[in-house]
Amino acid sequence: MRLLVVNAGSSSLKLSVLDAADATIFERSLEWPKDEDFPHGALDDMPPVDAVAHRVVHGGEEFQSAVWIDDDVREQLAELTDLAPLHQPRALTAIDALADMRAAACFDTAFHATLAPGAATYALPAGWPRRRFGFHGLSHAYAARRAAELAGGDVPDLRIVSCHLGAGASLAAIAGGRSVDTTMGFTPLDGLVMASRAGSVDPGLVLWLAEHRGIPVAELSDALEHRSGLTGLAGTGDMRALLARDDGDARLALDVYVHRLRGAIAAMAAAMGGLDVLAFTGGVGEHAPAIRAAAADGLTFLGLALDDRRNAAATSDADIGADGAAVRSVVLTAREDLEMARQVRSLG
Repeated sequence: MRLLVVNAGSSSLKLSVLDAADATIFERSLEWPKDEDFPHGALDDMPPVDAVAHRVVHGGEEFQSAVWIDDDVREQLAELTDLAPLHQPRALTAIDALADMRAAACFDTAFHATLAPGAATYALPAGWPRRRFGFHGLSHAYAARRAAELAGGDVPDLRIVSCHLGAGASLAAIAGGRSVDTTMGFTPLDGLVMASRAGSVDPGLVLWLAEHRGIPVAELSDALEHRSGLTGLAGTGDMRALLARDDGDARLALDVYVHRLRGAIAAMAAAMGGLDVLAFTGGVGEHAPAIRAAAADGLTFLGLALDDRRNAAATSDADIGADGAAVRSVVLTAREDLEMARQVRSLG
């Protein structure tokens, strides 16, 4: 089966065609136009395909695995828009633009459907939403399999912490091949400090801002999503720029980022009773050796130790651990497209 993989982000659209052997034979990355229509000419010169795999950020509680898209599924996806208002509309635009092709939806939330009730439930009143969904599941699922290959083991036998560190960032604790904990929650705002998202914040602070500062909900939402995180602390969410700077704001932003990252990695390991493999992926995870080193330096008690030379040289699919370290540490290229292709082919 030759597949067109569609990754509709909030600002960009990534397209790739994988042949039956999962080799990439077509690739294109575009920005969404201001009118929000599917970009004109996006599929020009694309080779013929048998099916389409759409990345959909939120599957809610309804979708816990990939599914072929029909009118009913499309309607259900639209009803979940308020849970992912930046990403779901883009995915629906792509789905509608390619409606004449056989297509499946692959969900970022589905991988975390295996969370036990204790890990998946907020302590909130009856009748309120209590479910922690988690995100980046396509990346975490691929990272677990690829990390096991590099570590020379089998996924079911390993306790893996997958660190997807990009503009959006989350961790997953993966034991027995299943997600047992993750850092994002009901929405992708929760967890780690990100490029422009706040990550975990005391909800009392948000309530205080609404009550005592009179900040409207829409403004709070915009600030937490677009003007917080590294951007809020240092004026930019570009990790490369921050690492190149030497000023107080940049140092504070990096200190906060690493502090949260270390603590979350330790929490993920605790959820599994230990750690066998630590995997870094995503734009920051793949290309910021200083962040990888800073995170690992604070986690030697878990058995983590990086080799400075290997860490500095690695950009993709490499072992960066020190010889003799109890925990294997690897860097991986994010390949959600391969995970999506695997899921769609399994549908038959």
